[in-house]
Amino acid sequence: MSKQVFTQVIRGAHRWVKQAEEALEKAIAKHGPDKPVGWGPLTAYNLPMSYALMGLEVKTVGELRPQVEHARELLAPVPSDELWLPYLGDGMDAGAATMLAQEALVALRTANGYQTPTGWQGFISDTIMRELGIQLVDGRMPGFAAILGPAPTTEIAVKVVRELQQRSILTFLCANRDGKTMRQQMVAGGVFKDDAPLEECWDLYVVPVGPDTLDAIYVLNWSIRSALTFGNHKRGESRKCLDYTKRRIHAFGITFGEIPDDWYATGAAAILLGYPVISDSKTTPEVRPTGVTVREAIVVETDYEKLVPTCIDTRAVKVKIEKIDIPVGYAAAFEGERVRKDDMHVQFGFKYSDALEYAYMVDPADIQDGDIQLTGPDIDSVEPGGAMPLAIEVLVAGRKMQRDFEGIMERQIHLYTSHAMGFMHTGQRDQLWCRVSKKAFDAGFRLRHLGTILHAKLHDDYGGIIDKVAVRLCTEADQVKAKIKQAQKAFSYRDDRIAGMTDESVDIFYSCTVCQSYAPDHVCVITPQRLGLCGAYNWLDGRANYEINPTGPNQPISKGRTIDHIKGEWEGVNKFVYEKSNRKVERFCAYCLLESPMTSCGCFECIVAILPMAGGVMVVNREFLDTTPSGMTFGELASATGGGAQTPGFIGVGRLYLSSPKFISADGGVKRLVWIPKQLKEGIRERFQKEAERVGEPDLLDKIATEEDAMTEEEVLAHMEKVKHPALTLDPML
Repeated sequence: MSKQVFTQVIRGAHRWVKQAEEALEKAIAKHGPDKPVGWGPLTAYNLPMSYALMGLEVKTVGELRPQVEHARELLAPVPSDELWLPYLGDGMDAGAATMLAQEALVALRTANGYQTPTGWQGFISDTIMRELGIQLVDGRMPGFAAILGPAPTTEIAVKVVRELQQRSILTFLCANRDGKTMRQQMVAGGVFKDDAPLEECWDLYVVPVGPDTLDAIYVLNWSIRSALTFGNHKRGESRKCLDYTKRRIHAFGITFGEIPDDWYATGAAAILLGYPVISDSKTTPEVRPTGVTVREAIVVETDYEKLVPTCIDTRAVKVKIEKIDIPVGYAAAFEGERVRKDDMHVQFGFKYSDALEYAYMVDPADIQDGDIQLTGPDIDSVEPGGAMPLAIEVLVAGRKMQRDFEGIMERQIHLYTSHAMGFMHTGQRDQLWCRVSKKAFDAGFRLRHLGTILHAKLHDDYGGIIDKVAVRLCTEADQVKAKIKQAQKAFSYRDDRIAGMTDESVDIFYSCTVCQSYAPDHVCVITPQRLGLCGAYNWLDGRANYEINPTGPNQPISKGRTIDHIKGEWEGVNKFVYEKSNRKVERFCAYCLLESPMTSCGCFECIVAILPMAGGVMVVNREFLDTTPSGMTFGELASATGGGAQTPGFIGVGRLYLSSPKFISADGGVKRLVWIPKQLKEGIRERFQKEAERVGEPDLLDKIATEEDAMTEEEVLAHMEKVKHPALTLDPML
């Protein structure tokens, strides 16, 4: 072990703890011990690091004292010049002390009225963590990097970040060196504008967290929450939480230049979580023995061409780099990229022109694989800022291809084309809005490159069922209109086909165990009338993905003998869930909230929770941050619902399930819905109305309370009595 490294680590930790002690005493003197601290509705875990490592629920200034005192207890003396020791244990204790002290310092900021500087994220909410959960577990985002300070030059900074984006790795920016930050370098290098909203930074996978070294703790306590949320570990289970972050969260740190003591201590905190640190400084001693981390703990890489690959190798991150022959960058990091009007060369659809995307099956003899044809002018025919009609037709053929798969292929057009840097895609079918940026146009991007992308990616992801892919692009206005009319007939057919499917019409359901990397005991059971709780997979997707990868996460589940058709319990499903949940879940009732409901991983779009006094259920989506009539926020409900636990009275669901005839049908179905946030209510109105009419309650949606009508269970009940909600006529739920 390096004496230099751990001397600096321990010395830096002493400084952090001293700062925390002094800040705590000042806060007590100024505010008193009962002054609230923390981030309110943004997290269900109070101060996440002390919650996970010490089992504390710190909510006031005074309650910070045990945390700071324990940080002091963890510190060993700074090593002397004469004495040589292994230092690893003392160094890791110093890392823990640093995290606890830093978390106390940022918590005290909240008591002192600190405002995060404009353009910086600051504390990262539970909502953001859960929104990213599905990307972390399905491989779209294989890990994240935390960069301390600026790079030596703007060019190096942009190069490193672009390579991380290419690998779909989320990058957090923290700290400064002599007042200079990597955020400034990102602006100077054109990665994002100085006034870019934080939502855009998240979409680009490049998030400025804070300008100080202290702000790195926001990344670390965001990370430790994954062990609590997805790993289902309890507060105070420090060893289990640390082992989880080491094994499950693929993260690493990057530093440029000489490393000061406070950075060393912060790096030790990251290493304790299992995250190695990669430095470009020749004076940084390497720590190559493994154990705390999966591979080496501190590695030096001075060649900037090799820096990111070294990070990937050191952390053993599994990434998939797309090699597609187009003149712009291509990666999932660009999926949410916005092309603003001033930056746009051309746009298609919305209110500006007709636009269509349509995928359909053809006979193999009718197409040549890889044939891409454009009918009409290309985008170099319009003045910058103009609009054109556009039809994108994808013709697929294969021995295992089925008409039911057409919609699945078609939905991938958004995903695949959005990964091209400088191409913005929203909507689907004949409701598109696409833009090409000036930078992409200047780089040589043209319409045929959309065909290049679609051909490559469909073969890559769906090679198990398709043999040939051809793409037809059209910008002739009259032809685009004709193609839209033709496609609309197919769209109607698909909607009727999917809408007509019922759970009773099939003998096979499909599993989804993608999220088991984060919630090992969770098994999602997807039926025709109940999509996956993340909202990303339906029954047809499960079937298609099984065809693609027979050993993958979407496996067929034979229903077997029916045990209870009302509750939705089958012998074959129970057996499958029991085996795939590590023998933790013995029963599964598909249509029941109160008896053996489906487990939840944490990536759900909405949570359904019982309101016993009202005799019904409420639904809350992750966008709603206020306290619900249950007395809990979405984050607090999620902590009770997620992690693979089977919690009667609470289930995670995809929002489309709220309009399904099978929605908690054993408990009364949609008639039990008594409270829902207004935004979600309006978002499901069209689909929900059909189900309301089917059950004989055409005005049901208008009788369901929102936050404008009620914010407590008593107020919900009063609203129900006022509007004569049908749940009042049902038997009590409990």
